[in-house]
Amino acid sequence: MTFASRLVELPPRLAWKRGQVLSATLYRLAFRDWGRGSVMVGPLKIQGAERISVGAHCAFHPGVWLAAEQRGDLRIGDRVYLGHRVHLHAVGSVVLGRGVMVTDDVHIGNGGHDPSAGMAVTPGAPIVIGDDVFVGQGATILGGVTVGAGAVVGARSVVTKDVPAGAVVAGVPAKILKNGVKHTPAIREERQS
Repeated sequence: MTFASRLVELPPRLAWKRGQVLSATLYRLAFRDWGRGSVMVGPLKIQGAERISVGAHCAFHPGVWLAAEQRGDLRIGDRVYLGHRVHLHAVGSVVLGRGVMVTDDVHIGNGGHDPSAGMAVTPGAPIVIGDDVFVGQGATILGGVTVGAGAVVGARSVVTKDVPAGAVVAGVPAKILKNGVKHTPAIREERQS
């Protein structure tokens, strides 16, 4: 490896290291729950940290926006991956299960705006993302949606209705391309002796 390539590759490692330090100190204190081994690098915005729970061993990449409004409740399970510029916005309840992978530029939120009240933010129906779900780049998941365990949401899809476990959906609005199959977790929990 040349000196120049080391300089080019160094900043991401430094950003990750800084994220580890902030996660182990500041984020642990600010969030309702912050799981062991979770790291957030360079968030764009954090709002309502006291209403956000993060599980263990999560990885949140630069530009993540986590928001839980006054009546919001955002819960993120263990081993969740949030790619660059992911926006999770809980005006009501938003829950991500274990092992969820959310790729870059995804929006998951359940808020609306009431024109009769000066465009005030209004809570929408809950969102539940099951265990081991994959959400493709640029997708949007709206309020009132449950995505079943092991489902796949295609890139740039807009999910407005429930997705069965193991199903593959894509499109605007998202439609089922492949029916659900029995879900088998990708990572099995180790048994405690």
